[in-house]
Order: sequence, then C-alpha cells, then structure tokens
Amino acid sequence: MNIILGVGTLVLVLIVMTLFLNFAPYGKQGLQALSGAACATFLPQAFLSYAIGGVFHIHFFQVIGDLAGSLAGVAVGILTCVNLGISPVFAVIVGLVLHDFKLLPAFIAAYVISFGIKFIEKKVPEGLDLITVILIAPAVAFGLATIISPGVMAVLQQIGGAITAVGDSNPYALAVILGLVIPVTGMTPLSSMVLASILGLTGLPMAIGAIVCTGASFVNFTLFNILKIGDKPNRFAVFIEPLTQIDLIAKYPLQLYGTNAIIGVVNACIVTFSGLVINVKGMATPIAGAIVLFGFNNAVTSIITIITVGIVSVVLAFVMSSIIKKFNLMNLSLNVPSRKNQVKESV
Repeated sequence: MNIILGVGTLVLVLIVMTLFLNFAPYGKQGLQALSGAACATFLPQAFLSYAIGGVFHIHFFQVIGDLAGSLAGVAVGILTCVNLGISPVFAVIVGLVLHDFKLLPAFIAAYVISFGIKFIEKKVPEGLDLITVILIAPAVAFGLATIISPGVMAVLQQIGGAITAVGDSNPYALAVILGLVIPVTGMTPLSSMVLASILGLTGLPMAIGAIVCTGASFVNFTLFNILKIGDKPNRFAVFIEPLTQIDLIAKYPLQLYGTNAIIGVVNACIVTFSGLVINVKGMATPIAGAIVLFGFNNAVTSIITIITVGIVSVVLAFVMSSIIKKFNLMNLSLNVPSRKNQVKESV
C-alpha cells in the first residue's frame, strides 16, 4: 500500500507541475523562477554549510550557508515577479514579505500577486503605481501565503512521508521510482532540485536523487558526444548542468529521457546498496549533490559509489547510444503541446 501511495502521489505532483508548465500563463517562466530560487539558496547552503563548513568544521561558512538557505521565500518571491515581467522594485517589495515562508507557498503567492501588479502597472498612472503596489501587494502576498501555507506544507509532508515509507519497507522499490523520475525531471524546467525540495526528501531518498543526477551528467555527456548532439561547449555544459541545454534536449526527448530513465534505475540501485544518506533537502543536482555526500557519509564509501556510478553511466550510455545509432532511432520524436506565447528564459 505504501508503494502505491508513494508512486501515486509522486506521479500526481509531476502531472500538476507538467500541466502548469505547459498550460498556465507564464508557466515556464514561473518554474524557472522556482528552479532559480532553489539554486540561489539551497546550493549555497549545501556548498558552504554542509560541504565546507560541515566537512572542515568551519563555523563561519556554516552560518552564511544556513543564512542563504533560510531566504528561499524571499528569493522565489523576487525571481517569480521578475520572470513574469514585474518591475524589480515591485518584485523586491513582494519578496521581502515572504521571508518566513517555504519555497512552494511563497512561489504560489508571488505568482498570483504578479498578475495583480501587472494590472496596477497598466491601469494606475506612473508615480501612483508605486504607492498603490506598496499599499496592496505586500498585504495580499503575505495574506495569501499565510492562508495556503499550512495546507500546501501538509500535502507535501504527506507525499514525502509516503515516499520515505516506501524506502523503509522496500528500498529498492524506492530506488526504481526515484531512478526513473529524478534524472528525467532534472532535464526539464521542472528541475530535480525543485522536486526534491518541495517533497522534502532526506536520507537515502536524497542520496539517490543526488547521485543519479551525478550519473546523468556522465550519461548526457556520453550521449551528446556519440550522437553528435550540439557542439563541444554544449557537451561540456550538459555535463555541468542539463538545464542549460533544455532546447537541445527537447529535440530528442525519447532518446535522452529514455536512456536517462533506464540508467537512472541502475544507478539508484547502486546508491541503495551503498547505504549512503544526505540529510539535507534539495540536493538533486549533479555537482553539489556529490560534494555534499561527503558531509554525511564515510569518504571511502562515497568515493567508491561515485566512481562506480560514473563508470556504469558511461558504459551503459555508450551501449544505448550505439543501439540508437545502429537502428537509426534519432528521428523518433514526441511532440508535447505547450503554450506558444511563452518566451524563452534562462535560469
């Protein structure tokens, strides 16, 4: 029952986020803001607080890392408004009042109030619009976040608990689920880091999420090279962060997503066998996830696991790309409907 609940809730989250991406007004820009906020807060926290401060016991880095991690609400509030075309000054006004809220409730509040600010900018004369925004936007954003936060966080905790329960009862079943989902999500604007953050994954699930992303870097680098996707800079960039190459990845979804999902399952089982954990959320990212691993685990075990995942990823990616070339599968495509009025944005 736990497996059914865990899989079902995870699939539901992915469906909702996919529908938002493809059909909500400014859905792509909104999710890019969500991903950018996670990168701007959780990544510094991971590197400074856990990878440097935790491993080398440097209190100074732990303090500034934790400070960055505590500002996710502010970051997502500002970035969401900016990505939706709001004045930076208005964006800061909204973001500051979302300081005490978690990532997703703050994002929802900022997304909704952005449309109100757009209306104010359009209808209120210049000069008066600042006063109007100050009087309305902070109160509405704070009030909305306050109202929705308990419900949103309760749902996310239930989902995270269901997924963790799957891991407790059958860790390899959890490995299969996360191995399929995390690397594929990391190659879309949904972002594996955001998914791991909003689900609150920690422990073994977070270690799986982090290291399968590391493995996906080796997979994508190999695929891009053998299948001649993009140029050398693109191949290096996809190794560092696949989100930077979304446009190229979208041209070959079946080939790249399918290969990453299959190899992701294998890598997830390797991590599960190693018994590694990461007790901080949001680390489903290629480089930082592997580094933070050393803050919570034995160094020898961590190194062996990372090397094993890297070798397995390269070998299996070479095999899969050879099959794709031999049977001329590069022309297979999958067209996903999307809103044509959404412009390209960078994270």
